[in-house]
Amino acid sequence: MRYLKKNFVFLNFYLLCALQLTGFSVPAYAEQPPKVLVGVEVLLNGGYDHLLKGKRIGLITNHTAVNHQMESTVDLLKRHAPKLGFKIVALFAPEHGISGVAHSEELIQDGKDADNIPVYSLHGSTMRPTKKMLEQVDLLFYDIQDIGSRSYTYAATLFYSMEEAAKNGIPIVVLDRPNPINGLVVDGPMMEEKWRSIVGYINVPYCHGMTLGELARFFNAEYHVGCQLYVVPMKGWRRQMSFQDTGLAWIPTSPNIPEANTPWYYPVTGILGELQVVNIGIGYTLPFKVIGAPWIDADSFAKSLNEQNFPGVAFHPYHYQPFYGRFAKRECHGVFIIITDPKVYKPVSTQYLILGMLKSLFPKKFQEAILAAKNRKEMFCKVNGTEEVYRLITNERYIVWKLQEIHQKEREQFLTLRQKYLIY
Repeated sequence: MRYLKKNFVFLNFYLLCALQLTGFSVPAYAEQPPKVLVGVEVLLNGGYDHLLKGKRIGLITNHTAVNHQMESTVDLLKRHAPKLGFKIVALFAPEHGISGVAHSEELIQDGKDADNIPVYSLHGSTMRPTKKMLEQVDLLFYDIQDIGSRSYTYAATLFYSMEEAAKNGIPIVVLDRPNPINGLVVDGPMMEEKWRSIVGYINVPYCHGMTLGELARFFNAEYHVGCQLYVVPMKGWRRQMSFQDTGLAWIPTSPNIPEANTPWYYPVTGILGELQVVNIGIGYTLPFKVIGAPWIDADSFAKSLNEQNFPGVAFHPYHYQPFYGRFAKRECHGVFIIITDPKVYKPVSTQYLILGMLKSLFPKKFQEAILAAKNRKEMFCKVNGTEEVYRLITNERYIVWKLQEIHQKEREQFLTLRQKYLIY
């Protein structure tokens, strides 16, 4: 019997290791103290009662807002409302809805929750909370897990809400959460004013290395929003932490961000996906983690990419068949992207390497795909934050190093500027 018990312990150990290696986040056992307390836990641990007492609260949130015991922020606030003397009067849902079920760009309708509290959509007929939505609100909270890339719309929803809160004289409280990539990686182009939109609203690099609480402080000051802003910081989070280091359980932030390490890959292939040149795993089981097309030679593609010795990343020949989306039900050949060190890799620069190699190795197919995707140029430029990327990939022969040099000086200036807004 003791041999069976011993084997069972080893089996559990190897199962946990396997889950971690595949990107699943395994929460700590209940008796172990959490490594990181998120903003809502710090809020309810005391010290912020004065903000809450007597207030009618609006909460911008979704299914990702949970504590380390997997309790939702909505339920936590409802449970604490009688004791702390506040009332939740409105909920606000970002892209994908309050439950996260809707797909990308799908418009969300208003509704009510199980306790008959109004749920207003901030990704439907309006992307901003209106005066009518806010008329019963004394204090606005924001609690959503972001993924650390500028084009993910949850950040813009926060910035829109801050602007509307300022106009209506309503304070806003950001309950902070980790940047799941980490707080060190800064990469990609800046945001030019011409291309501001829901997929990029403030002038920071595509990967900014900040939490949403830090970005809110940056936006409020640098854009002169004038919002009465409070950020409730996490306890225990450090800039070098990826999400797997936090001890928190990952809740998929949207249908194509299923695992704790998917945010590492989103900035490696997501911009390229806007042009539909190749399949990037959307419509397959590895969203953002693969690059493939029927016309790619997987072995030569992987070999050429690996020969560049880019920091923190490797490429393995890969063959797959998407269920839907680009090249649906056709055999695709390409690479599986392996991030070997998330603290040193440059995700957007790696994406530019992939773009350049596709153009060099398969020029005819690449050019055909770019011409076929002309109607997607505007969204591609919005996501990049600049038209310069599109100009280079369509007009220049050798593009990798030129792409990496875009806004290099501005990124260096940003690193200095952001220092005064960092909390951790």
